[in-house]
Amino acid sequence: MKSVITCDMEGRIETFNKGAEELFGYSAEEVIGKERVSVFSPGEIVLQNVPVWLEEASREGEYVTKTRFVRKDGSAFNARIRITPTFANGKHNGQTGYCGVTEAIGEEVEVQIKWTTKLIRVLAITRLPFISAVAMPAFIGGAYAYHYLLNDPAAFSWLYFALAVVGVILLHLGSNVMNDYFDVKDGTDGANNDYFLQFSGGSRAIELGLITLGGTKRLGLSLIAAATLIGLYLTFETGLTTLIIGLAGLALGYLYTAPPVRLVARKGLGELGIALAFGPLATAGMVYVMVQQLTPMAFLIGLPVGLLTANILLINEFPDAASDATTGKNHLVVTFGKEKSTYIYLAILLLSFIANLAIVLLLPGFNAWLAVVSFLSVAAGLLIFRHIREHYDSRELVQSNKNTIALSALTGLLTAVALVLA
Repeated sequence: MKSVITCDMEGRIETFNKGAEELFGYSAEEVIGKERVSVFSPGEIVLQNVPVWLEEASREGEYVTKTRFVRKDGSAFNARIRITPTFANGKHNGQTGYCGVTEAIGEEVEVQIKWTTKLIRVLAITRLPFISAVAMPAFIGGAYAYHYLLNDPAAFSWLYFALAVVGVILLHLGSNVMNDYFDVKDGTDGANNDYFLQFSGGSRAIELGLITLGGTKRLGLSLIAAATLIGLYLTFETGLTTLIIGLAGLALGYLYTAPPVRLVARKGLGELGIALAFGPLATAGMVYVMVQQLTPMAFLIGLPVGLLTANILLINEFPDAASDATTGKNHLVVTFGKEKSTYIYLAILLLSFIANLAIVLLLPGFNAWLAVVSFLSVAAGLLIFRHIREHYDSRELVQSNKNTIALSALTGLLTAVALVLA
């Protein structure tokens, strides 16, 4: 009997026949509605080939190839698979998923993994594409110090600036990896099959076999150690305050999921901690490294983008809410529910706008560029909020996830530019 498996457009398993049970070693009850088809393939094959196979199947009506699969017990086998699109509601209503018909074969199949796939593997494990969340406040802090605090722009140390940016990025990546480690270890990721691919539910690197649980811990601690070395050098050059701010940021990032504190389970403390770490602390740390002084504005200048980053966290909690509740991850969406949490998103957005206006009023002179950025940011945010209100309980919400990430990154970048152009 051949293995026949169907899934939705995101790969979530919908049907699993007897042949699939015999071939892959899972029972239907174990996987239907609980796993995605990626669980049957080595991680690098998933990254490199599976999206191409699915796209080809949708475009041409089928895709046939030979590959290697993995059984539940971890053993690999060679197979031939035929993938076709499925239309549960009729072809005229659009594609709803895929059907894969698989049979084991005796011949050896060698799947060549490209160097670009190995690079993507690193990006996936560390969630490197999300570094804008910490890079932008670092740029904002640097721009504020450059234009408003230094009498002579030539006194701006590009070495200190570059080291500080690399340091906070390493700290962020280390926190990302450790967050994945704790979420897998406490069962949070394992219980979640409703996540949006690439946007919520963690990196899924351990689930895909891209790295082991132990390897995740070692990598996370190594990244944090590298960030600490940079922090110690900058502390030696600029003063103890640099170390204190750095340790505060590390504590908030690491303890977000690490027991026993586990800020994410503290009904809003996780979101607050991220808003501080990816906003005021990042800008204040950069300002101190550059000019060895702290002012209230050094913290305030990072608050708007920190709040927008908190909204990234909030919107990513929507698809994960049901499974997070089962593992005690009591963030704001679990605590208040999806419908009420849409208004929390709005409140955070408006607070970001108000903080931006306060910065415009308090900075020396009138920074028209920053005022324009403030109004553009809130206007775009309100459009996103409208989409959230319409789709907060459906898979269409993923567009708001993407747009919230873009809003935070663009607002941060444009704020830094506005500070330089003032």
